[in-house]
Amino acid sequence: MSAKYAGKLGVLQRVLPTYRAPFFDMLAEACQGGLSMCAGQPRLSEGIKITRELKVANFTPVHNIHLLGGSLYLCWQTPDALIVEANPRYLSTLPALRWMKTRSRPVIGWGLGSPPLPGPMADMRRSGRLDFVHQFDALLTYSQRGAAEYKELGYPAERIFVAPNAVAPRPQHMIQERPPFFKDRPCLLFVGRLQHRKRLDLLLRACASLPAEMQPRLVLVGDGPERQALELLASQVYPSAEFAGSRHGPDLMPFFAEADLFVLPGTGGLAVQEAMSHALPVIVAQGDGTQDDLVRPANGWQIPANDENALGATLRLALSDAACLRSMGLESYRIVSEEINLERMVEVFVEVLDQLGEK
Repeated sequence: MSAKYAGKLGVLQRVLPTYRAPFFDMLAEACQGGLSMCAGQPRLSEGIKITRELKVANFTPVHNIHLLGGSLYLCWQTPDALIVEANPRYLSTLPALRWMKTRSRPVIGWGLGSPPLPGPMADMRRSGRLDFVHQFDALLTYSQRGAAEYKELGYPAERIFVAPNAVAPRPQHMIQERPPFFKDRPCLLFVGRLQHRKRLDLLLRACASLPAEMQPRLVLVGDGPERQALELLASQVYPSAEFAGSRHGPDLMPFFAEADLFVLPGTGGLAVQEAMSHALPVIVAQGDGTQDDLVRPANGWQIPANDENALGATLRLALSDAACLRSMGLESYRIVSEEINLERMVEVFVEVLDQLGEK
């Protein structure tokens, strides 16, 4: 990666999830003046796995005071540019904006987008949201959907940039070749934490709804609070389901190698990009838009959330044509190799920083 930002960058985050640490270290390597960031702790109910260790970036933990969904931070830094979450509920953001503006230094907002607001006070809230985002020198968002929402809100399109949400670098391994047919029963794979929001109950029932000759081998890799309940449900509706327990790193490789299709029936799921790097087509539930650019008709399916019938119908379609699945898997590999990876995400951030620096 050759792109470099000449200045010093500050980042203010509510929390630092473990999966985001490689991105911030890679971004720090691209900042000649270094990168310093502050982040606090999540609510106990959120179940977010966080880290307080970065290998390249300088990290300062701060205490989050959760007020009505927001956080109050104390953060003393002197960066040349600052990246903050574009969320008005975080009470530290406005003081940080004012501090940077008095020193004529740019502030970049980083957010999911600006979905339509419901309710009788929607117009007033929309106006307040627009006033808030107008204070940023640029907006970075994860997806084209997010960019369209910020544009619809009224923020200038030329100051909106898309850095596709990535959690893994470009794959370094070669594409695994699979025959244009299923060797035995097709193998469906899920990798992730076994919790309610992953909706693995729907996946078990959807597999059971398939004709007997189409029912796949279902492998669930992971552990979590729902494991016991899921094992009980599986014994009732899909006894052949395999619970492999928690696996990480090299221990995951055999599971990806044996799979024909990766399925994420609920929200979250960091393993989607890893599955794609192993040339697997994917089925994911629709969410906040971060999957829109990653999962396309050419490499998989996005299905309505919490819809068992849609999941069953999509599984039936996917498992009816092995050769088509192989082609879709190759497109998955191309997407994470060329378009959506940590290297490309960092490049977009550096491009925005450089543009603001020139101004």
